[in-house]
Amino acid sequence: MEFHFEEGEVILIDKPVGWTSFDVVNFIRSLIKRFYQIRKLKVGHAGTLDPLASGLLILCTGKMTKRIQEFQDQDKIYTGTFLLGKTTPSYDSETEPDAVFPTDHIDSEMIEATRKLFLGEQQQIPPNFSAIKVDGKRAFDYARKQQEVKLNSRTIFIHRLELDKNNFPEIAFETACSKGTYIRSLVYDFGNALNSGAYLTSLRRTQIGVFNVKNAFTPEQMKTLLIAASPTQQELKFLKNT
Repeated sequence: MEFHFEEGEVILIDKPVGWTSFDVVNFIRSLIKRFYQIRKLKVGHAGTLDPLASGLLILCTGKMTKRIQEFQDQDKIYTGTFLLGKTTPSYDSETEPDAVFPTDHIDSEMIEATRKLFLGEQQQIPPNFSAIKVDGKRAFDYARKQQEVKLNSRTIFIHRLELDKNNFPEIAFETACSKGTYIRSLVYDFGNALNSGAYLTSLRRTQIGVFNVKNAFTPEQMKTLLIAASPTQQELKFLKNT
């Protein structure tokens, strides 16, 4: 395999839980600089994934960074789980539950009727624990200091929402949605619509446009691939064969 990082490459990474999107960018960029002797190189990602989420992260290098916005604007597919009956300030398991709600009144018919309400165009308010900038600071900076922050609603589109209720009150889901959709807010709003509460317990992004996580590499797999294809390793192979 041959790479042309300055001309531009699209690299598909399967981001592990615990890594930030910037961790992945810095990791790959440092490998390229070290093993390909490229001192200055643009590397960016198309669409942030929360540290607690896993799955597809598109990295672009060199001239391909000009297409980052194009990739970010594509529809996305996520799978995951959420728990009914509790909420957390972050809408996921980053923070501890802050409220408990009844779930005895919720049945399959109610869940199905609510699911249908969340299909199509929606107005959604992003979670306070998000990277959206407010007056020059990230919203999560205010939230972590328990300072009030007001975020405006945005228009999103839910193309598909499939639910598995077999482990109630934990619900497994798969959803196809437009850019800008916060799955944590979708889950929080879903809990409210059931006259209960809900928070996200796991999340995995499986697709962005035509790009699928099945074709992605973990950071460690990408490290092995990059080193094996590096000029230094190719020179060693040539010397061994002469």
